[in-house]
Amino acid sequence: MISKVLEHNEIRKRAYNPGLTIKDSSIITGIRLKVLHTIMRLHLILIAMKCYKNPLDWIRSLLYLIRLRRQFLGDFELKKIARVNGKYYMGIYIPAWFSKGFEYFVINELKSFKPVSTPSLRFNNVFLAVTSKCALQCEHCYEWERLNKKEEPSVKDLLEIINKVRVLGTTQIHLTGGEPLMKIDLILELLRLSPKDIDYWIGTSGYSLNENSARILKEAGITGLVISLDHFKPDEHNKFRRSQNAFNWAIEAVRSAVASKMVVALSLCATKKFISEENLIAYMNLAESLGVSFVQIIEPKAVGHYKNKSVELSPEQIDLLERFHVKMNFTHAGRSYPVIGYHEQYQRRKGCLSAGKRAIYLDIHGNLHACPFCQKIRGNILDSEFDNELEKLRIEGCNSVKC
Repeated sequence: MISKVLEHNEIRKRAYNPGLTIKDSSIITGIRLKVLHTIMRLHLILIAMKCYKNPLDWIRSLLYLIRLRRQFLGDFELKKIARVNGKYYMGIYIPAWFSKGFEYFVINELKSFKPVSTPSLRFNNVFLAVTSKCALQCEHCYEWERLNKKEEPSVKDLLEIINKVRVLGTTQIHLTGGEPLMKIDLILELLRLSPKDIDYWIGTSGYSLNENSARILKEAGITGLVISLDHFKPDEHNKFRRSQNAFNWAIEAVRSAVASKMVVALSLCATKKFISEENLIAYMNLAESLGVSFVQIIEPKAVGHYKNKSVELSPEQIDLLERFHVKMNFTHAGRSYPVIGYHEQYQRRKGCLSAGKRAIYLDIHGNLHACPFCQKIRGNILDSEFDNELEKLRIEGCNSVKC
C-alpha cells in the first residue's frame, strides 16, 4: 500500500506548496555510496587496529559493528547518507563519517565487544536545556510544567556543566529548552567559551531564525538544527503549536540553516490524528523540497502537556510507521528523500538508548534525567556523587512511562 502511495503522482502534486521549494537535498545514493561505504569499512578496521593488537580482533570487531547495526536497523542494506558542507552523516546523533568524533563514537561501541584502553566516550549524546523560556504552547510539550520559570542559568553555569560533560566524554551536545533561540546571545557567548572539539546542535521550533542569525550560529560553531515541524499544512502545525507564526518560523529557519550549510533535520511528532500513508508521504515531499537531510519521527508520550492523556499509538499505527521507515530508508522508492530517524523503533529492537547508556538529559540546573521525557531527577552533574547516581540510573533505566 505504501508503495502505491509513493508512486501516486496526484498525491505528490498536492502534497506540498511548490512555492516553498528551496533546492534538491544532498542525499548520496548508488555507486557513490557504495564507494564511501567501502572506505568507511576500511576506516573502521583502522580504528580497530588502534584498539586491539590481535589481527583477528580487527575483523571480529568489524563483524560485531555490522551485527550491532542490524540489531538497530534490521537486515537492510544501507541505501543513502547525507552530505552537508563536505561531510557525510548517517544520522543526527552520529558524528560525521571520518571525523575524530566518529572515531570516538566507534570506540565507545567497541567497548561492548572487548575492553579497550584507547580513550573513548561516556555518552554519545548529551541533551542540555539552556532556557525554560518559550514563545509557544505546544500540544505535546514534555517541559510543560517547567516552562517560563523565573530562574534561568547563566553562561557561567552552563559552561561549568559543558566542561564537566567534556571531561566525562561526549562528542555531541544538543542545546534544548524551552526555546533555545530565545536566548541566542547566551548561546553565542556559550559557544565562544566552550570546548571546540564537540559538535553542538540546537533543537528548536525555528523561532525568529533568519539567514543572518543562522550564518552567525554556523560561524560560532553550531553543526546542525533539529527543527520541529508537525504538519505539512500551515494551519495544522500552527494549531498544534498554538501560534499563528509557528509554520513560518519553521520554514524560514529551514531555509536559513540550509543556506548556511548546517545539517538540518525536521522533527515530527506523529500523533494518532496525523498518521496515515498519505500524510506521511506528503510530509516527506515537503521535507525533500526544503532540502533537509533528515526527518526525525517521535511518538507522542503521556508526559508534560500530554500527561494523563490517551496519546499512545495503536499497534496498527506503529506498524504503519515502521513499514514507512523501512520503505523510505532502505528501498529504491525512497532513495531521493531525507534519511528518517525513528528512535522508538530502534528502542523496540535494542532497548533504551538513553538513561546513561548512550545519552543523558540535563535540565537548566544540571539535574540528571534519563531522557527529555523522563521527568524524575536522578542527581546533578555538578555533585560529587554524580558517578554513583549515573550508575544507579544505568541499572534502573527510564521511568515507567514508555520513552
